[in-house]
Amino acid sequence: MIGKIAGRLEYRAADHVLIDVRGVGYVVYVSDRVMAGLPGNGEVVALYTDLLVREDNLQLFGFTTLVEKEWHRLLMSVQGIGAKASMAILGTIGADGVSRAIALGDWNAIAKAKGVGPKTAQRVAIELKDKAPAVMAMGAASADDRVIEVEAPDRVRGGGVRQANPAQAEALSALGNLGYAPGEAASAVAEAAGVEPEADTSALIRAALKLLAPKG
Repeated sequence: MIGKIAGRLEYRAADHVLIDVRGVGYVVYVSDRVMAGLPGNGEVVALYTDLLVREDNLQLFGFTTLVEKEWHRLLMSVQGIGAKASMAILGTIGADGVSRAIALGDWNAIAKAKGVGPKTAQRVAIELKDKAPAVMAMGAASADDRVIEVEAPDRVRGGGVRQANPAQAEALSALGNLGYAPGEAASAVAEAAGVEPEADTSALIRAALKLLAPKG
């Protein structure tokens, strides 16, 4: 398994790049978001990779973070989602967007990706619901585990790259300790974080508990 590629960027096409690693060129398929943040030709680049093995073909897919790679693998476990559709989803809403969409059951966000219809998007939201908390926590824990700096889609005002808020992982853990199911805890934390992205752990827990409180 080839888990990471680091070398010189030789050229880029519409959906893939060629990376020279000590004289050996690797074709790596990337999403629109990753492509937008790659450096210029001739510069050094590194990507986490996932190798897709088919009967008549081998394809490498590249990602800037491990959580993005993990979402790619989970998305492909859903019937009707192949590598192309997975990359389209990640390219459209990003790893954080996938986490939020699945935690909140927002299949409409997933359906914005090219080639992903409403029924398939609903299947993704339903089948991956229970897996969202673990990957959301992984995303928060690995917020700085980025092998390249993606600039275009996630560049925030004032410079820098938007990082995942580790408070979300801590809030998820706290709600789990309080006895809440992973799915409902993830939904509440995602909704609370959407309202106040920079909230600290305590604020997220309080907001999530209000959302989880019995209505009526």
